[in-house]
Amino acid sequence: MFQRRNKLTFAQRLRGFFWPHIGWKRAGIYLKHRLARLPGTPHSIAAGFAVGAALCFTPFVGFQLVMSALLAGIFRISVFASVLGTFVGNPWTFPFIWWLVYTTGKTMMGGESIEALPDTLTMGYVFDNFLDIFLPMLLGSVPIGIIVWLMFYLPLRKLVAGYQKARRERMGRKRIVASAPEQDSVKTEGNS
Repeated sequence: MFQRRNKLTFAQRLRGFFWPHIGWKRAGIYLKHRLARLPGTPHSIAAGFAVGAALCFTPFVGFQLVMSALLAGIFRISVFASVLGTFVGNPWTFPFIWWLVYTTGKTMMGGESIEALPDTLTMGYVFDNFLDIFLPMLLGSVPIGIIVWLMFYLPLRKLVAGYQKARRERMGRKRIVASAPEQDSVKTEGNS
C-alpha cells in the first residue's frame, strides 16, 4: 500500500544513505519533527536520543545500536529516540569521533598517541595492537560521552517541551473551533 511505484536500485539507495535526496536541511527538519512527535515526556525523548549519541563515541562499533536500546530499556527512556541518536555516528563523523576519543584517552593515560599509523590500516593491525588502540578509546569515550550526552540532552529537552506545548495548544484551538458551530446552533435553538 505505501510502497514506491518505481523501486530504487541498490546504487540509488546507497547514494540516498550518504546524501539524502531531499537535502540535508530538509532531512534535519524532518528529524526534528520526528523526534518531537515521539510519544513520551520531553525528558524521555531527550535522554533517549542523548544516550544513543553518547554511545556513538564508544569503540564498540556494531554494538552501539543494541547497547542504546538496552540502556533505554533499563533507564525507561525512549528506545526509538535512543536508536535515532546512534545515527550521530555515521561514515562522515566516525573518523573525527575515533580521533577525538583516541587522543583524549591517550592524553588521560599520560602517553603519546601513535606517531605513525601504517599506510593501510587493517583489522589485523588493530587486533595486534588491541590494547594500544582499544583501551585509550574506551577510556577517552567516558568524558567525551558525558559531554555529548549533555550537549544533546539539554537543548533537546527544551525543544521537545516547547514543541509538545505548542502542539497541545494548537490542538486545543482546533477543538474549540470545531465545537463552536455546534454551540452556536444549540444557542439559536434555545432562543426560539
